[in-house]
Amino acid sequence: MAGHSKFKNIMHRKGAQDKKRSNLFSKLSREITVAAKMGTPDPDMNPRLRLAVNTAKAQSMPKDNIQRAIDKASAADGENYEEVRYEGYGPGGSAIIVEALTDNRNRTATAVRTAFSKNGGNLGTEGSVQHGFERRGLIEYPASAGDEETVLMAAMEAGADDIESSEDGHTIWTEPEALHQVATDMEKALGEAENVKLAWKPNITVDMDEKAAGTLLKLVDALDDDDDVQTVWGNYEISDEIMEKLEA
Repeated sequence: MAGHSKFKNIMHRKGAQDKKRSNLFSKLSREITVAAKMGTPDPDMNPRLRLAVNTAKAQSMPKDNIQRAIDKASAADGENYEEVRYEGYGPGGSAIIVEALTDNRNRTATAVRTAFSKNGGNLGTEGSVQHGFERRGLIEYPASAGDEETVLMAAMEAGADDIESSEDGHTIWTEPEALHQVATDMEKALGEAENVKLAWKPNITVDMDEKAAGTLLKLVDALDDDDDVQTVWGNYEISDEIMEKLEA
């Protein structure tokens, strides 16, 4: 089950993204509101809402903000968001899946298409790259949660499918429908996770050279800057050496 994790690299520079706190909180609030609207506003009775709230807590989102987002779901004049997925090709033969929550499909589609076209990519049709990914449950713990064996045992006992450990932390994979239960059981053993969400896990990754990586990261940043875009997934792999050069 264990292995070296490069998934943080695939998810792009999370630290760089997290500096945009207001943008991040806006996206988290939107997911909480949608989750609360789709089910009960009680996180204990609504697995998707619980995941959204836990993710928000992991990003140090204030409790008042979280409660406001939940309350917004029952407001008569609240926005109506719908889930939209876009698929396309990035530089270097990479495949990208973009998940969005929007109240205006035309606006979001135009923004996503523009981001792809301006940064060496092409927006494809629905299903064009999805076949290269698996829908999986993703749980992340920092390295401080325990050593590899401790986390591995907790993951196995909770019913997880796979775990990848590195000096950066631990990545645990589950079946999509088991994510909520596995996360709940692991929380009892290891405390609150750093990240819990449904993910698109690439079946095969593509190595990026420095030029392609530079353009690709501009594409991911452009997508990430859009308020409607919730998550960007890719099958690209960027070496630590190239990443250090690009961030220098």
